[in-house]
Amino acid sequence: MRGKQIPIYYLLITSFLFLLSSCTSAPESTSLKTTLLIYRFDPPAFIEYSEEFQPLKEIPFPIPPSCGLNNTFPAPIGKFLLIELNCPNGQTVLFMDTESGTATQPVTDSDSHFLAWASDGEAAYLKVDSMGYPKIIRAYVDGKQDLISITELTYDLAAAPESRDFTFTFSRGLGQGSELSLAQRDGKATQSLYADLYNYISFARFSPNGEQITFLKIPDTQTPFTLGELWVMDSTGSNPRKLADADAGHGYAANWSPDGKQIAFVLRENPQDENANQNSEALISNIYVVDVETGALTQITNLTKGHVETPYWSPMGNTLAFNVVINGRMNVSIANVATGEVRPLETEASCCPTWMRK
Repeated sequence: MRGKQIPIYYLLITSFLFLLSSCTSAPESTSLKTTLLIYRFDPPAFIEYSEEFQPLKEIPFPIPPSCGLNNTFPAPIGKFLLIELNCPNGQTVLFMDTESGTATQPVTDSDSHFLAWASDGEAAYLKVDSMGYPKIIRAYVDGKQDLISITELTYDLAAAPESRDFTFTFSRGLGQGSELSLAQRDGKATQSLYADLYNYISFARFSPNGEQITFLKIPDTQTPFTLGELWVMDSTGSNPRKLADADAGHGYAANWSPDGKQIAFVLRENPQDENANQNSEALISNIYVVDVETGALTQITNLTKGHVETPYWSPMGNTLAFNVVINGRMNVSIANVATGEVRPLETEASCCPTWMRK
């Protein structure tokens, strides 16, 4: 529905390893207005919902010809939404002003991959020209750009809350695992936080207070879709520990609750199905929430067929929004974390729930 979905194994890692051979949620502020955006495919538009999940307005946005919608990423604070497209010439990102409905393309001369928003919501970190002369840039919503001095092998990045510091993750090649490092002064000073010889570290995310980092471990194999693990550690790299098994390879991030006490993630329910190791359509999965301190698990959805995608917390921490895919049809659902009630938000085909705080 969003165009052909590229497995995250190839999208985030193997495309970058080709070179060798070729949300953070911010603390809640009562002065900010919270809305939820989702994308409806027909007629094509972003629909904005109130905090009570009542439709407020529509922002028309037809997907460009020959492109597919990959995902959307809201600025931590403010009116801008980053839209990532899969197009014939590679991935493309757009900045959309959700108040005016206008969109601009910060990189026009090569492919561009979203990595992370800067914590102030004024710029996004992008990887550009992945198959040529790759580099990491910080693209501002006003059109300016900065070159970031970190390795071109970076495939994941996360900004520290209320800081210019960030983590970045890279791999030197298939079979060599990955490394997670902390960058300061725009990458001019770096220090290694964690390395794993047998797994790709993916979707590293700071806790809301910046004191911890969660991440997924994806086995360093040529199998596209496997069972992975959800981990957490101190932001200094100390005290790493496994929290739970998790889905791996499909590109579904785990996300902190706004109070930093829980993490929502996707768990594969059919780990013994060999077909599901190769075919993304064979995945059966559900959303779970894990208590960071105790490790206690709470199951949120109860699918016996189909799968869910990345869960996103509302800024108040009482609701999760996520895509549900059953028999090839995608819709957005919301779950009340306290009561366990799960319901679809839109009857038409839709995707990409996005909480905006502005």
